[in-house]
Amino acid sequence: MVNPSPHSPSSEPTATVTPRPWSQRFEGSLHPAIARFNASIGFDIRLLPYDVAGSLAHVQMLAACGILTRPEADQIRQGLEQIQQEAAAGTFRPDPEAEDVHYAVERRLVALVGEVGKKLHTGRSRNDQVATDLRLYLRDHIDHLRQALWELRGVLLDLAEQHLETILPGYTHLQRAQPISLAHHLLAYEEMLWRDWQRLGRVREEVNVCPLGSGALAGTSLPIDRQLTAHLLGFERISANSLDAVSDRDYLVEFHTAASLILVHLSRLSEELVLWASQEFGFVVLTDACATGSSLMPQKKNPDVPELVRGKAGRVFGHLQALLVTLKGLPLAYNKDLQEDKEGLFDTVETLKACLEAMTILLREGIQFQPERMAAAVQEDFSNATDVADYLVRKGIPFRAAHDLVGQIVRICLAEGILLKDLPLERWKTFHPAFEEDIAAAIDPRQVVAARRSAGGTGFAVVREALQQAQARHQQPAPSEGTSQT
Repeated sequence: MVNPSPHSPSSEPTATVTPRPWSQRFEGSLHPAIARFNASIGFDIRLLPYDVAGSLAHVQMLAACGILTRPEADQIRQGLEQIQQEAAAGTFRPDPEAEDVHYAVERRLVALVGEVGKKLHTGRSRNDQVATDLRLYLRDHIDHLRQALWELRGVLLDLAEQHLETILPGYTHLQRAQPISLAHHLLAYEEMLWRDWQRLGRVREEVNVCPLGSGALAGTSLPIDRQLTAHLLGFERISANSLDAVSDRDYLVEFHTAASLILVHLSRLSEELVLWASQEFGFVVLTDACATGSSLMPQKKNPDVPELVRGKAGRVFGHLQALLVTLKGLPLAYNKDLQEDKEGLFDTVETLKACLEAMTILLREGIQFQPERMAAAVQEDFSNATDVADYLVRKGIPFRAAHDLVGQIVRICLAEGILLKDLPLERWKTFHPAFEEDIAAAIDPRQVVAARRSAGGTGFAVVREALQQAQARHQQPAPSEGTSQT
């Protein structure tokens, strides 16, 4: 006879009646497999410090409102502080029967302080409790992520300052278009990350709303002070509608959206670094600190970091889509579906944190730009063709006519296997008498870049001014908004 697998349904232990914290109206016990399926303690345990922080504020409010006596509140506070210490020491061991982090804390509290611990849950529900925990968690991590963005922007600014006058081909459609300053290219990404930093700040404002005291869906008949609770937890305001408060996950959607945009920007930069590190481009060389080799081909150096960042963007996008699909069909107020909001959130936070750290290290010490190769590249193409047209415009020739003429010149050069810089003045004049000796200087790549003096352009003087402006806003200390209660 074959023994059944210990995980097969036939081998499940016989259900026993175990009192459930959530209700005594049930006579039978929950099937063990359903209990495991129903539980969230395996992942929401990371909300522990925020759950305890929320409970400390809640019990202080209950005492201030006369709902708990001061001795009762002191006992509960001492128990919660011990749980904090156990969590910090790594010795907090949730009861196996705990369904989620909230019950785990409450059970441990009752074990520590006795029956008075059962008064902690007065005037609140797990519904407003988990909403509060999530907001505390996300507010805290948004601050860390904004700091990581701040550091990455600093690295980009340092590189831009080093490469203000390094020139390379600029691309559209992945075809060489016009020569640009490398600093200008790097500052484009700094602009993206600056927007990301600001966007996360706006999301933080939406997160910083206190739902505690909303109860399960309808508030409470007890004389609580929600404003006090919000103040103790560092929230800017309280939620206005109890139904909305316990079911609102808009702020999570907004965070996932902001995180997805950050990964879009990091992925675009990663794609360019992968291309630039190839032999075909050769614009950067990977250092040993951030590259790996092939198990088969000994000559290879693989750009693992940008490839992984590029790949991890997809999983973050997936969490956004999953949350939207979860929310789209839910009636008010709380539904168990909302348990699915956490694992994607935790993974997005950790993935984004890791990508920002890895990209910061990569840019700081994982790549070496190759200015000579970049400069040589702009000498090998027709990316100065627009400047020939601009030259003719300055001579009074309509741009469209100049554009058509330069197209014809490029076609002739391609047929003859030469570049614009190879044309002697006599040849230029056969195309149009407006060409003079200064045409050679006008199409020199460095002059082509320097001439782009329009606001926001790639001209060296303009880029220097843009760099100074970006450095000035970066000199302002990264704000430590709010004070974490954890």
